[in-house]
Amino acid sequence: MTTRARRLQSLMAQHEVDAFVSSSATNRRYLTGFTGSAGTVVIGREAAFLLVDFRYVEQAKAQAPGFEIVHYDDLYKRLGEVLSKLKAQRVAFEAQHVTVAAKNKMEEKLPGVSWVPVESWVENLRAVKEPAELAAIEAAVALADRAFEYIIPRLKGRTEKEVAFDLEFFMRKEGASKLAFDIIVASGENGALPHARPTDRVISTGDLVTLDFGCVVDGYCSDMTRTVAVGKSDGRQREIYQLVLEAQQTGVKAVQPGKAGKEVDAAAREVIAGAGYGEQFGHGLGHGVGLEVHERPPVLSKLGEELLQEGMVTSVEPGIYIPGWGGVRIEDLVVVTSQGCRVLTQSPKELIHV
Repeated sequence: MTTRARRLQSLMAQHEVDAFVSSSATNRRYLTGFTGSAGTVVIGREAAFLLVDFRYVEQAKAQAPGFEIVHYDDLYKRLGEVLSKLKAQRVAFEAQHVTVAAKNKMEEKLPGVSWVPVESWVENLRAVKEPAELAAIEAAVALADRAFEYIIPRLKGRTEKEVAFDLEFFMRKEGASKLAFDIIVASGENGALPHARPTDRVISTGDLVTLDFGCVVDGYCSDMTRTVAVGKSDGRQREIYQLVLEAQQTGVKAVQPGKAGKEVDAAAREVIAGAGYGEQFGHGLGHGVGLEVHERPPVLSKLGEELLQEGMVTSVEPGIYIPGWGGVRIEDLVVVTSQGCRVLTQSPKELIHV
């Protein structure tokens, strides 16, 4: 059984359940190492199982050595057999990943089981990264940094869509398995949209261009944002940029173990609000990044009560968005350390002119 599964067993004991069942793809990978697209994890007090269909038996044996692999044709029949073997009566399931229809079917097919809904057990474990996880994230961050360097001289005169396609091709060619999320390329007035979709707008002299992108390496995500100027920037563009940069640097300095996410958010937000642009910064300062591009630790927002811990990875990404004018966002990934944080993103943050 894996160390991660044993950590989950401690939670099971605390909540007096006999077994834990997960079919979440991300949590399944985290607990077992198995990367197939279907399968069910069952962890008991003394044994752990991975249930897969015919397609994945050999793959599961290779990737999940700490689990007993169970082949099924009928999932609920095999699941019932495994739970019976474990003498499991109270069984925890992931409430946020199971639909009402699926829960009804579990109750119908396995009437002797008392199903106990739980939330974020595995997500909370995933929040603090192990050294191998940090290495994968750093590799994904380094690839995104190289992609930024690559794309900068290839902006002017191209459409936002063309730039997004080029970024994706570069990252995949250089080793990314996929994008971490849909790329954002927002030029000119489109920069006022925090989650703008690339359009056919041609990037032209006088534009600010916000590039928000990331990739996946060894299952782990990166996420970065930079805003650059095409041609010579004007006074207002430089003013807004410097304000966001000051807020971003303030946010990075505020990241400390034991500090609530809302405290970090407030430190950066105060810079922007103090300059009169508080209404133009409407999203949280950041979010956890790992196997998913949005995960725990708690979002660095005005409502983030949970405390940061050493080993957590989060983004720090303030922005200002002005309708009809455009916007600026700057984002780094950082890992929380015993003394503060270490910035993973290495792309320059001064305003670049291309």
